[in-house]
Amino acid sequence: MKIKLALTVLAVLVSGSATAKSWVLTSAEQGTDKGNWQISSSELKLSGKPFSIEQKVLHGGKQEGSKILVIRSQDGLNITLSPTRGMNLLRVEGFGSRMGWDSPVKEVVNPAFINLESRNGLGWLEGFNEMMVRCGYEWTGHPVTADGKIYTLHGKAGNTPVSQLEVEVADAAPHEIRIRGLIKESTFKKADLQTQTELRYVPGSNSFSLHDVLTNQGDYPHDYQIIYHSNFGTPILEEGARFLAPMSSISPFNDYAKAGLKSWQTYQGPTKDFDEMVFNVKPLADDHHQSVAAVVNKAGNSGASIQFDTRQLPVLSLWKNSDTLKQGYVTGIEPGTSYAYPVTIEREQKRVKQLQPGASTAFDLTYTLLHNSEQVKDVEQRIKTIQGETKIDEIATPIAKE
Repeated sequence: MKIKLALTVLAVLVSGSATAKSWVLTSAEQGTDKGNWQISSSELKLSGKPFSIEQKVLHGGKQEGSKILVIRSQDGLNITLSPTRGMNLLRVEGFGSRMGWDSPVKEVVNPAFINLESRNGLGWLEGFNEMMVRCGYEWTGHPVTADGKIYTLHGKAGNTPVSQLEVEVADAAPHEIRIRGLIKESTFKKADLQTQTELRYVPGSNSFSLHDVLTNQGDYPHDYQIIYHSNFGTPILEEGARFLAPMSSISPFNDYAKAGLKSWQTYQGPTKDFDEMVFNVKPLADDHHQSVAAVVNKAGNSGASIQFDTRQLPVLSLWKNSDTLKQGYVTGIEPGTSYAYPVTIEREQKRVKQLQPGASTAFDLTYTLLHNSEQVKDVEQRIKTIQGETKIDEIATPIAKE
């Protein structure tokens, strides 16, 4: 009852005085599982942009038992989430474009079929095909063995089914949709971290926001890390596409990435035998601590942007994986509390944060699918304004060695 009460209180707080209809699709505490389910604006007799929300249980292969939740908005975005995979965003489509990519992993892999410790801690890759995956929260980064255990690639949250899933639709126009999922990372004598995720979307819009609240439910302080691994492929990513972000500095993640430092702003087309290049970015923000990063196509009339708060997410990783289309042609724009180095290095460099018992911290991001030249120019101008007169320091040496 405590979890349900907390979620109810949270819904009242975030909704303010407005009323809303809500549905609990999953509750581990109450043994609730709605399975296949759907609702639409017409059923609810709501005016405005038509929309529907549908949950489907998938079958076959390694996606057996996985669930997806799809928001479909006429003249807006279609957003597909996976409650089975930590509320990851599988893909976002609309306005003749998309946010997401084509991974060799085609199924929505049920975490029951993934061993995160396989491949020397790289088992996470066997399910990786999302537009956005939460890398954390107990730890993130590249795998390492330390403290008598394996810290697997990018943590556990993205492969953890939610314990609670709720859908809410505001009664008042423009009928904002909110999808909430509760991720638990609880281990006897170790961690008791819980993350209340929330996606907010107004039907017909070309943007949506995430509001996540991480709480340490334990009686002892505990470390945490998070990287919002946000991934974009074709049609936005192409030869001549550009990465945009205000920054004070950029440096190669490792020696291999040194060769790409002078061309970090642009992308090449699909290239066989291209190994991934990662760059560490120190972002700049406006007077309200807001930063924005984007990838835009060569013509400058399509792209995707991410706004984030640098008090919450102080660093930014740029992942360039310009491999072949079948292998996975993709770039990642990744706001986080840490870079992608193993947790041992991030601790040494004092980027691992800590939550006191009972304390919470929030993460707020807004994703926008840019679908015309004016929208791209607006983002470019905002980034230029934040950059101001600050010169970008291109640091040739990686800040750490794995």
